[in-house]
Amino acid sequence: MRICLIQTDIRWLDTPSNISQVRDLMDAHPDADLYVLPEMWNTGFVTSPTKQEHTGSQEAIAWMQHTAHSKQCHIIGSVATKVEGRFRNRLYAFGPDGEKGHYDKRHLFGYGGEHLNYQAGRRRVVVECCGARLLLQVCYDLRFPVFSRNKGDYDMAIYVASWPDSRRHVWDTLLQARAIENQCYVCGVNRVGSDPVCNYSGGSALIDAYGRTVLDLGNECGAQTAVIDMERLAGFREKFNVLNDADRFELTL
Repeated sequence: MRICLIQTDIRWLDTPSNISQVRDLMDAHPDADLYVLPEMWNTGFVTSPTKQEHTGSQEAIAWMQHTAHSKQCHIIGSVATKVEGRFRNRLYAFGPDGEKGHYDKRHLFGYGGEHLNYQAGRRRVVVECCGARLLLQVCYDLRFPVFSRNKGDYDMAIYVASWPDSRRHVWDTLLQARAIENQCYVCGVNRVGSDPVCNYSGGSALIDAYGRTVLDLGNECGAQTAVIDMERLAGFREKFNVLNDADRFELTL
């Protein structure tokens, strides 16, 4: 599977411009099977969403679905979505035949007030893409390893984020830790630029199960593509089966 990490400079509350930016980066990397976008890629990280953001979200979701079908690819990206009167930070996975699944961010960022206007998710979600099983996660989830513990049910964890520059070292360190402890690929896609509250320095990366960096997009707007080697991952897990010795537990949500 060829995966493309798309690191954008998100224009604040400007869905049309952000769609255009992502489209151009996808067109420059036409051969990927899967494209991964940052958290709230169409608006920026909005903690107090309004009807305006809801309208933009519907446009963004429709565009993802249409593009996945027309390009015969998979697209993963987070959008603020209103459901039954409450917003959810929802990570969508679209494939050529429609939605593969979605995950509502479990760990809302209390420090930034996200919990005041969003409903936390309660489901751990794994979707299939081109023979790989993908765990869907959003930003702050990266700090909570119990929730993402690999139970032998996924091959790559996807973390989409709006992770500030001031905590960049934490981002880099935890992406590597999640890959090593779960014997999996980890794909972390962050943004660059700024919004009314924070500055962002990217650091989008693909880490393999050994904790080694396959891709690193640095701090510039852009995209890069790499191949996920499922045979190599399976061989490593068979030879050195750390997951088989992991603690067993039940997670109460």
